[in-house]
Amino acid sequence: MAENVKILWVDDEVDLLNVHIIFLERKGYLVKTATNAQDAFDILKQEKFDIIFLDENMPGITGLNALPQLKEYAPHTPVIMVTKSEDEAVMDEAIGSQVADYLIKPVKPQQILLTIKKNVFQKDLITEKTGTKFREEFNKLSNEINSASDWQDWTEIYRKLTHWTLLLDEVQDEVLLSILESLKQEANRLFARQVKNNYEQWIKSASIPNVSNIIQERVLPVLQQNNGPVFLIVIDNLRYDHWRELRSLIHNKVSKIDEQLISSILPTATQYARNALFAGLMPLDIKRYFPNIWRDDTDEGNKNEYEAELFQKLLKRNNIETKFNFYKVFNDTQGQKIVSNLKNLLNSRLNIIVYNFIDMLSHAKTNMQMVKELAKDESSYRAVVKSWFRHSSIYQLFEQLTQYKATIFITTDHGAVRVKNPVKVIGDRETTTNIRYKQGKNLNYPDKKVYAIVKPEKIGLPKSNIVNTYIFALENDFFVYPNNYHQFVNYYKDSFQHGGVSMEEMLIPFVKIQTH
Repeated sequence: MAENVKILWVDDEVDLLNVHIIFLERKGYLVKTATNAQDAFDILKQEKFDIIFLDENMPGITGLNALPQLKEYAPHTPVIMVTKSEDEAVMDEAIGSQVADYLIKPVKPQQILLTIKKNVFQKDLITEKTGTKFREEFNKLSNEINSASDWQDWTEIYRKLTHWTLLLDEVQDEVLLSILESLKQEANRLFARQVKNNYEQWIKSASIPNVSNIIQERVLPVLQQNNGPVFLIVIDNLRYDHWRELRSLIHNKVSKIDEQLISSILPTATQYARNALFAGLMPLDIKRYFPNIWRDDTDEGNKNEYEAELFQKLLKRNNIETKFNFYKVFNDTQGQKIVSNLKNLLNSRLNIIVYNFIDMLSHAKTNMQMVKELAKDESSYRAVVKSWFRHSSIYQLFEQLTQYKATIFITTDHGAVRVKNPVKVIGDRETTTNIRYKQGKNLNYPDKKVYAIVKPEKIGLPKSNIVNTYIFALENDFFVYPNNYHQFVNYYKDSFQHGGVSMEEMLIPFVKIQTH
């Protein structure tokens, strides 16, 4: 590992370093020395090094004064400050000047070796360690996937797969990523099979939290405690891996984070899942009890126009009388208005805010070439979402809310899956257009490739015609009509879609955060 690693050591008492230099050379490192900053600059003009050890207290140009020019010649090379001083101010200045590490003389050979490993080989060591752990876990996780039999099994499997996805994202080992991708594909295949066999029972089970019952179970009890303002934040299309990335940005800013995986409902689409979330009812019951509010797929107009009204009816059914604010955020200007109005919001018992960026991003990836290139795969898609959150009004809202005692709930209506495999479907003019699910009277489809529901009322879905079938795409499939087949395949392949059956769409985060 040490072979060809080049070290530049800058110290006016370089003769006293012979013991360290011999130690490092015997380990296989290549060490070059300079007795002053100017000589170090001249050397760096000609050669590249993997790490620089820099004496802080040299005559002429001191180590601290030399740092800016060293960084100019070697901007990506870690610099290790070596000093006799234990003065905290010196340490602060060195760290503020972006030194990679700080050693106090006299230093021992093993300290130097550890510093090199941390700053030169850290990524390789992490990759090696992560790869070893993943290989050790692979067979165990594979067995868990093959033996999974209930909802709880699949939530644990998806947590573990997401954990390894984010870890291997960091090390970027193509072989391990390929193995993990195969494992995820097998998991989604078996998950889809179990959904086909068990969804009707799962959706009716009181022990399985889903979007149609989670607000009653988790939010309303907190609302009734009257213990500070409550914020319910719904980020449309937020996947569990996205949430884990967002969590990494806020976990050290809040008192407590309690997360769980809940189920979206089929279709995993905003019209169904988000209306169910705010109504506390399955779509069939929304249409039955509020026919003037529900709109079928084939109806004109906004399918989510009455979310606030549905939520008000939910409160009334639960005998809760409280005023609430309801906002939908489609751009940063709208988000900034909420941030600037925070003090007024804190006087309200409940604030509901729906953020639509991620859903808009997934649709933009389908329609815009620039976004396709920006979010070309799962990893880059996560990176774009994380970058958005870090620079968004919602992050500013979080930072300000940490100054007050508040309860924040974060959830979503559904996730999205990257589609790859086209499945031919034939339908009439009344057939819906979503490429992960379709609803219609005269659907022709390959039975083994879909989850078909001919009696929608059994899974809480309404009919829009006397004979009405729903079909849902499985795993990474997407529906395409035979006419203009290749054009549509090229257009939609590798885009992120929702509406069907996959872990990414159905297993979604529900998070409770205490700021204090």
